[in-house]
Amino acid sequence: MKSYSTLTLAELLDAFASNQPVPGGGSASALAGAVGASLLIMVAGLPKTRHGTDEERAALNDAASRLRPLRDELAALIDRDSAAYASVIEAFRLPKSNDAEQAARRHAIEAAMHAATEAPLATMRACERVMRDAETVASGGAPSAASDVAVAIELLKTAARGAALNVDTNLAAVKDEEYASRVSQERRDLELAIENLLP
Repeated sequence: MKSYSTLTLAELLDAFASNQPVPGGGSASALAGAVGASLLIMVAGLPKTRHGTDEERAALNDAASRLRPLRDELAALIDRDSAAYASVIEAFRLPKSNDAEQAARRHAIEAAMHAATEAPLATMRACERVMRDAETVASGGAPSAASDVAVAIELLKTAARGAALNVDTNLAAVKDEEYASRVSQERRDLELAIENLLP
């Protein structure tokens, strides 16, 4: 599968608009999160801070250093989510003409659904960590860039909500009840944490 990070913007938008099953909503959520993180990095790197203090500059520099790998992680999740869902499609296409094939197919589907659940869950985790630093950027960034921070926060919240929808959808097909219960709880915890970080 091609890496979506190598595409031009127009090519990437065409990929999302195509009638192929990937990239889909999970990849779009990761992309939204990556754009949100990028905006925060931009604001953190502006020459001016809110009050012009050394403390603000140091805090913004530290935030930017944490945000860069998170932005890269979210960008990588665009591909990871698509690859995971492609594996689900492949698993459902496996032969099932006898008991052995049916058992192998069930096992492959379950494993693929786990991977397809883990990708959007990872997006939620990354968004939650980005949102922690969004507070620093919002409080210490230049007032002239307040709208950029606001847009970043909206993108991150949307990314997390979109990823949560994908977690729920994929969990519905998972047979492992213990795994589904644990992931559902983490998904709820992440959603609540993100909601409580910034208005």
